[in-house]
Amino acid sequence: MQSESDFPLLQLQQLSQQYGRDLVLDQMSFSLHTGEIACLLGSSGCGKTTVLRCIAGFESIKSGEIRLNGQLISSAAYQQAAHLRQIGMVFQDYALFPHLNVSDNVAFGLSKLARQAQQQRVNELLEVVGLLAWANHYPHELSGGQQQRVALARALAPKPSLLLLDEPFSNLDGDLRERLSRDVRDILKNQGTTAIMVTHDQHEALAIADKVGVMQGGRLLQWDSPYQLYHQPANRYVADFIGQGVFLAGYVVDCGCVELEIGHFCGLVPSQFVPGEHVDVLLRPDDVQHDDNSAMLATVVSKVFRGAEFYYTLALPSGQHVLAQVPSHHDHALGEAIGIRLELDHLIAFSRTSDK
Repeated sequence: MQSESDFPLLQLQQLSQQYGRDLVLDQMSFSLHTGEIACLLGSSGCGKTTVLRCIAGFESIKSGEIRLNGQLISSAAYQQAAHLRQIGMVFQDYALFPHLNVSDNVAFGLSKLARQAQQQRVNELLEVVGLLAWANHYPHELSGGQQQRVALARALAPKPSLLLLDEPFSNLDGDLRERLSRDVRDILKNQGTTAIMVTHDQHEALAIADKVGVMQGGRLLQWDSPYQLYHQPANRYVADFIGQGVFLAGYVVDCGCVELEIGHFCGLVPSQFVPGEHVDVLLRPDDVQHDDNSAMLATVVSKVFRGAEFYYTLALPSGQHVLAQVPSHHDHALGEAIGIRLELDHLIAFSRTSDK
């Protein structure tokens, strides 16, 4: 017998949306369970924010269905009003009320509660987001990170079934963005909140989410855990989009190995590849190891220092480039030839003729 937790909190089934003649969402389907955090990831214009707007009830849909807690909230023939959906939203620009102080901003959606219950919920959330001491301040007196915390507390205050976050950290600088994204994940997990966030930053998505959906041109290419996206991408676009890496030409040999200029991989070669077939193999920076004793030499084309390691771009004898992550005490000059070897745990490869 299935428990209630076995059923998705949110279900999108064949969701499509169209503006005039432009199809902006093309038969998207995914589900999200209670307490999960998801990220929709993709470049600008891929349809990420449109998905949130359809879920929130800000837009009707062309076809398909959206269900929340098993109940239909959107279809081509029906649209439940946005204020009835028990969905909270954190906007990119925070959208705080400038004439209200922090406490009153957070209390805005709690009008149905008695005054004492309102204040108790406000104080609870301000303590959770670390802003209890700022309760009487106004938005213009806060930093960007503090304003984002207030917006989050306000969205969480009515205890929504689902929280939507639209590029919530895009207005913040790099260090604050990374720190606040970790804090927000902790807050959502501690509150048991189910959430979907939109971002174009893959590092943000991989760090925050339990599930990530990679989008391109209104289509959902893969909906999976961050680990699976990185190690088992569904197609070439996802493989190239997630993480750093380059495709290196190779071919499948009779023994079930793939031969590359930098070395060979013998292991689980996908069954769709046949001996003699030319393939492109994705190599991550940690797949290429620096080895002074290796006979395979590559020339340093460029390097990026990241404290504990260098990220080298290396030219192979054929002119093909690979990336290598090398401990920072190996400081090699541009144009220098260094020894490298291949160390692949598993194979990510696509047919040379495949554009998928």
